Amino acid sequence: MQTIEHWIDGTSTAGDGTRSAPVYNPATGQVQSRVRLAEKSDVDTAVASARAAFDDWHELSLAKRTEILFRFRELLTAHTDELAGVITDEHGKTLDDARGEVARGREVVDFACGIAHLLKGAYSDQVSTGVDAWSLRAPLGVCAGITPFNFPAMVPLWMHPIAIAAGNTFVLKPSERDPSAALILARLWQRAGLPDGVFTVLHGDAVAVDALLDHPDVAAVSFVGSTPIARHVYQRGTAAGKRVQALGGAKNHAVVLPDADLADAARQITGAAYGSAGQRCMAISAVVAVGDCADDLVAALAELARGVRVGAGRDAGTELGPVITAQAAERIVGHVERATADGATLVVDRREQPGDGFFVGPCLLDHVGVDQEIYRTEVFGPVLAVLRAATLDEAIALVNANPYGNGAAIFTGSGAAARRFGREVTAGMVGINVPIPVPMAYHAFGGWKDSLFGDTHVYGTEGVAFYTRAKAVTARWPRGAAAPQYHFPTS
Repeated sequence: MQTIEHWIDGTSTAGDGTRSAPVYNPATGQVQSRVRLAEKSDVDTAVASARAAFDDWHELSLAKRTEILFRFRELLTAHTDELAGVITDEHGKTLDDARGEVARGREVVDFACGIAHLLKGAYSDQVSTGVDAWSLRAPLGVCAGITPFNFPAMVPLWMHPIAIAAGNTFVLKPSERDPSAALILARLWQRAGLPDGVFTVLHGDAVAVDALLDHPDVAAVSFVGSTPIARHVYQRGTAAGKRVQALGGAKNHAVVLPDADLADAARQITGAAYGSAGQRCMAISAVVAVGDCADDLVAALAELARGVRVGAGRDAGTELGPVITAQAAERIVGHVERATADGATLVVDRREQPGDGFFVGPCLLDHVGVDQEIYRTEVFGPVLAVLRAATLDEAIALVNANPYGNGAAIFTGSGAAARRFGREVTAGMVGINVPIPVPMAYHAFGGWKDSLFGDTHVYGTEGVAFYTRAKAVTARWPRGAAAPQYHFPTS
């Protein structure tokens, strides 16, 4: 059986430890490979390599760095199908969804190719007599990324292209559940001409995560995952003096008003709820039906949910693949069982699916209350809960009372209602007749409340700010002798 190894200093290595974990094909339920799990000594080796590579990499000209980025971008495009295939085999999502993931990640590489414009700083002439001042953005050093299973290519691509373009080196700790995409990215970076040690892949579990958070030579850590782990990463990383951005969980709402195109809203919400088996941090998992549209909306959602085609991600026509593990399937089924016991109405129940894989079909729950577990918990599966509100005021208050604030959407034909929702809802990303409002690479991705720990969002100009620090330089070139000054210059 294949063993998936680390990528340190430009080569594949088993590392020091003997621990490993199984990597499943979720569509068959079978173990297809094993992945090495790093020990603390492996983290030390990886960070030492990255730290040594930083000395030369951050001194390389912007022109040379950008040249490598452009080559990486072209290689990423050429190898989209290869990446999509391993993502589907290890994650379970459909091939089309996997290709879309690579494409959205590549947009960040496109953005990073223009890093020179964002690093150029500012210059002020003659700020005082014979004195000039300028500012610049300097790289941090070794940066680390700890990324989740649900987007094994896209989420890492949110991080390392910008970090590397800015002059940092990068250690990626991908999910051990679907680790192979990270190694493909490492080999593409090498083919693009990136020096060894600038990009490292270190597989592992909590041992590797905590070692990276504690390591004195790691300057910054980016994380995407559940809220409890995000809180841990932020607290432990910042306690060690690191810069940390930690994106947590979500309970994304779609508010539907009576004046919305209900057929279109139902189609958009169905795709957003059940695509990728609901394993997206931006998946719609709660619908707030406002006023008298609720019954018609639920009927439309139910009809669509019954028609979703469930199957293996490589099968033509599949719209919803398996979830990541057997334990995830059991957890999701348990949530649905408890929701019905709590009083929710199970309108569509497709939990039971044939085959040996980790399949859970679409489920639709109506008359869900804000105090029920199914609403308070991030289910991370193909389960959609419908709540009812009498007015837009009530709907906004409901959304804002939720502890998560990743994304929120409204479906309406009213510009006034949409504008008010966009201004008042406490979420980091808002969609207007768009269910999954993931920003383009030149904006930034991130939530509010318990969906983000840290001050900056991911990618875009906020990503550049996270992976660099400001430096201000003041200079004068004296001409002749001058008396000592005992006060601030004023002219």
